[in-house]
Amino acid sequence: MAKKKKTGPQKHTFRRILKYAAPYRKSLVFAMIFAVLYVVLTLTAPVLIGKAIDCAVSEGNVDFGAIAQLLLMTAVTVTGCAVFQWLMALFINSVSYFTIRDIRSDVFAKFNSVPLKYIDGHPHGDLISRIINDTESIGDGMLQGITQLFSGAVMIICTLAFMIMLNFVIALVVVIITPLSMFVAAFITRLSQKQFREQSKTQGEISAYIEEYIGQQKLVKAFGYEDDAQEGFDEINERLLVCGKKSQFYSSLANPSTRFVNGLVTTAVCITGAVSVINGGLTVGQIAAFITYANQYTKPFNEVTGVIPQLQSALAGADRVFEVLDSADQLPDPADPCSTEGCKGRIDIDKISFSYSPDKPLITDFELHVKAGSRIAIVGPTGCGKTTFINLLMRFYDVTSGDIRVDGKSIYDMKRDDLRSLYGMVLQESWLYNASVRDNIAYGKPDATLDEVKTAAGKAFIDRFIERMPDGYDTIITEDGGNLSQGQRQLMCIARVMLCDPPMLILDEATSSIDTRTELKIQEAFNNMMKGRTSFIVAHRLSTIKEADVILVMKDGSIIEQGSHEVLMKKGGFYHDLYNSQFAPVRGTFA
Repeated sequence: MAKKKKTGPQKHTFRRILKYAAPYRKSLVFAMIFAVLYVVLTLTAPVLIGKAIDCAVSEGNVDFGAIAQLLLMTAVTVTGCAVFQWLMALFINSVSYFTIRDIRSDVFAKFNSVPLKYIDGHPHGDLISRIINDTESIGDGMLQGITQLFSGAVMIICTLAFMIMLNFVIALVVVIITPLSMFVAAFITRLSQKQFREQSKTQGEISAYIEEYIGQQKLVKAFGYEDDAQEGFDEINERLLVCGKKSQFYSSLANPSTRFVNGLVTTAVCITGAVSVINGGLTVGQIAAFITYANQYTKPFNEVTGVIPQLQSALAGADRVFEVLDSADQLPDPADPCSTEGCKGRIDIDKISFSYSPDKPLITDFELHVKAGSRIAIVGPTGCGKTTFINLLMRFYDVTSGDIRVDGKSIYDMKRDDLRSLYGMVLQESWLYNASVRDNIAYGKPDATLDEVKTAAGKAFIDRFIERMPDGYDTIITEDGGNLSQGQRQLMCIARVMLCDPPMLILDEATSSIDTRTELKIQEAFNNMMKGRTSFIVAHRLSTIKEADVILVMKDGSIIEQGSHEVLMKKGGFYHDLYNSQFAPVRGTFA
């Protein structure tokens, strides 16, 4: 029973890989046909060579004509072997590459269908490692494994048939001894399987670590954290070294162990064959052919055990890949979604509750009713739930209870794409990708004309800067806007929203990285844009939200105060203290 538990998941994983390869079964069939032809020609060569040996009976008694003919046939046979082996590899490679392409596509598509909490809950470097490194190891394992299994299985069957035709007794000796190598290989495989899984897991961990520290290299240097970062990396790297050495050590035992057993096979064939030649049961040429067949028969066992590391690594990588594919998708959109056309922007939030983990409630019985066209500011201390509230509005996360309605329609009765198209969103952390300035601004409206893009850039007060760039709107922005300042990146994201011109706005510290002078201009542009639009503004600088129709003061996931700036200041409560704290003198000693 214990044995089944160990091998069961591995067999299931292998079956799933084969399922991905199923659409390319025609190529597999051709590969099998060429494998058979390759093996048959490979096994024909020893027969021809054996006959050539028998043509040299004794000194002065050599049939050179027959030998020349046999050698010519052998040359043709060897050439055919090379051609069919190449064709077999060609078709197997195509199956492998297409299969890995499909797996990668499914994993990437899966990232778009899982809930956002799945992406947030896993190190991004680890997810990247699964779609790149682990799928690559599956491909390598398939190339090595399928090639050896195809040609090896055919080689064993055909060689056995040839040996039985030559001499049944010697063939029986080979068949009895050879399986010992498989028992040895199976035992070693079980030892190395755990280590390969640990190795794949640690590879994902080190990828996540590297991705995190390279992405935040400025921060690492600013705080002088280089030595600590190096120590953390060395610790993971050392663990990867240890499990890598163990996995390679255990797996590397398989090949020499099976070669030792196969050496016993060759020895047994030589002894048994010599006795048979002495007794007249075989000719010298036939025993030479038989020894070649014995080596050919044991060769697939050696080759299969030789690729055990790749196969184990492939299965371990496949487990991690299928773990992503098996994760639960986000709840599907309704079959009959309600329309979002003509959105006015009235928001009703009815006693919603939410928590990232069941044991730590964050938002409880949250209730809010927003009139269409209102300007709502959300303030409060760090961790009070401001950004979480925005995530719930956009349905990046789903509430655990309660409901959110837009114009009286539940957001859970709408398609996610339709709901999110109602909002224009500018975050504190700007995001740009490796493409032209024009493509980045038009990210939310790919069919926008150049004039529309320029108009949006003008509204965001970044048009002059863009025109001074080497290629203007066709200038390529490096990954994550590396060739722009933080303020310029944020202005581009603001231009992106202004181009989309959505019915509702979410501004989460949208001007945090912009100089005061430009901020005043942007604020004016936002004020014009927010007219008649429901807008949610998250801000830490409370001076920027004094004009809001309603200010929501949040603390511990609940609204503790709400009203206009004047009303809340007269109240003298939490907002009053929070506002005045921004202008209080900082105590301390300065040189």
